[in-house]
Amino acid sequence: MLFFTSVMATEQTFAMVKPDGVKRGLVGKIVERIERKGYRLAAMELITISHELAEKHYGEHAGKPFYGNLVNFITSGPVIAMVLEGDDVINGWRTMMGVTNPSEAALGTIRGDYATTIDENIVHGSDSPKTAEREISIFFDL
Repeated sequence: MLFFTSVMATEQTFAMVKPDGVKRGLVGKIVERIERKGYRLAAMELITISHELAEKHYGEHAGKPFYGNLVNFITSGPVIAMVLEGDDVINGWRTMMGVTNPSEAALGTIRGDYATTIDENIVHGSDSPKTAEREISIFFDL
């Protein structure tokens, strides 16, 4: 499923529900949180990421000890790729996600409430406007 809206906001970010979140049936709960916060879904698609696409997405981590695990995990099942729009959406989405390590993530954040391990932490979000632009262009033709 792929859809786009014509509403433009002050900022866009790339967001993803990772394979563990899709497999555990958490997509609806996560999208509900996004919408309750007031962010708009500008694009959304269920995809299975190819090895090549994963390498492009995680390119900045190439050569690091955890790189192979990242690529293997993100290609292990379908994901929900999204473009979110809203005021200060990059920082807001990152706050909603919680810190990467779920054992350190605050309750009330997605990772604090749902993630079980640092390697399978449910969601992804761009960390800056430059990263958001790059990641959106990898997954969507907007």
